[in-house]
Amino acid sequence: MRILTNVLLLLTTITLMTAQDNEKVNQLAEKYNNEVIELRRHFHQYPELSNREFKTAERIAEELRKLGLKPDTGIAKTGVVAVLEGGKPGPTIGLRADIDALPVTERTPIAFASKEKSEYLGNEVGVMHACGHDTHIAMLLGTAKVLTEMKDEIRGKIVFVFQPAEEGAPPGEEGGAKLMVKEGLIEKYGIEVMFGQHISSGVPVGQLDYKPAGILAAADRFVIKVNGKQTHGSRPWSGVDPIVTAAQIIIGLQTIVSRQVDLTKEAAVISVGKITGGVRNNIIPEQVELVGTIRTLDTDMQDKIHEKIKSTAEHIAASQGATVEVEISKGPPVTFNDRELTQKMLPTLFRSAGEENVRVIPAITGAEDFAFYAQKVPSLFYFVGGRPLDVGEDEAFPHHTPDFFIDESGLILGVKTLTNLALDYGEMNN
Repeated sequence: MRILTNVLLLLTTITLMTAQDNEKVNQLAEKYNNEVIELRRHFHQYPELSNREFKTAERIAEELRKLGLKPDTGIAKTGVVAVLEGGKPGPTIGLRADIDALPVTERTPIAFASKEKSEYLGNEVGVMHACGHDTHIAMLLGTAKVLTEMKDEIRGKIVFVFQPAEEGAPPGEEGGAKLMVKEGLIEKYGIEVMFGQHISSGVPVGQLDYKPAGILAAADRFVIKVNGKQTHGSRPWSGVDPIVTAAQIIIGLQTIVSRQVDLTKEAAVISVGKITGGVRNNIIPEQVELVGTIRTLDTDMQDKIHEKIKSTAEHIAASQGATVEVEISKGPPVTFNDRELTQKMLPTLFRSAGEENVRVIPAITGAEDFAFYAQKVPSLFYFVGGRPLDVGEDEAFPHHTPDFFIDESGLILGVKTLTNLALDYGEMNN
């Protein structure tokens, strides 16, 4: 009886401590909310492309030093990492935010809209945080502010990871999470678990979305060079037209997903995003190049689709008297949420947002290089709502578009959730 009483007393004490900690987290998140918003606006107004986040990294390091932390810089080119030592023994927990922007010219009406320009693939482009990475930086810095004030209550260490080049390093360069892992981030800092979050313009403010196991797709890139025989546009029969052949290949690629793989197992996507060929209206060119993306949520399906793309392109080209060169390069793998970790941390998500505001979602065909961390240590990745409550889901502008918009009132939930995950995981695994 005494043992049972002691157990109940211990559970009651833990519950009360959790409630007290939760209230303190809420208070501190409110305290720093304006600073988080100001930081978000700064990073939004001054975005930088992948592997070129020099000023972004400087400001992140500056903010971390204000907290008494000693950031390591130049990680994976422009990444910043800082460690907060808790007041009690426990695990080492990684919290990650990505910091790069996109070659998109902004046209939102906000006062802090980006007017920055840069060079991308030899062209001058506008630069915009059109995927919300500015909010990710601000929310992780806000989390660092809260956790620094709660240092004595933290079990273990918190590793704040500000990662560059999530959108992909420029051609010929390495970058992103893959390079961080390659450089030994996990081993150097002793990270045992990773948590990451992504703002969503389609998810309403106050809501968290998650999925156990595969939540985001693998993203691979393909290049198909169609080689024909150049001729005058008035005499197509005297050459081999790579433009017509390329058009047939594009249609053929769509039948791979619709007719040749089992879509009851997982979703898949093949999209051609770029076509290059020809210089003049009356010249049939010698070569056309197709560049596209493959999204898969299953490794066996991924391998099968790669094979089908190659054989489809080759056979269609042969039927037209053309030849093809097919190159497929693998990008981020499937972003996999560890099932046990996800289940263990669900109460934390519920407490952060309210159980009614936590939603299990189907897998998404977008991709995230957070997947490389999840290959090394148990990880959890989820989405934070950024859509204004008075905007319908169909009216929200998608990510990677010039009109992409995030309601800043959603940022505080991201700060609370990351903070609670770090605190709770430490208590569970001390």
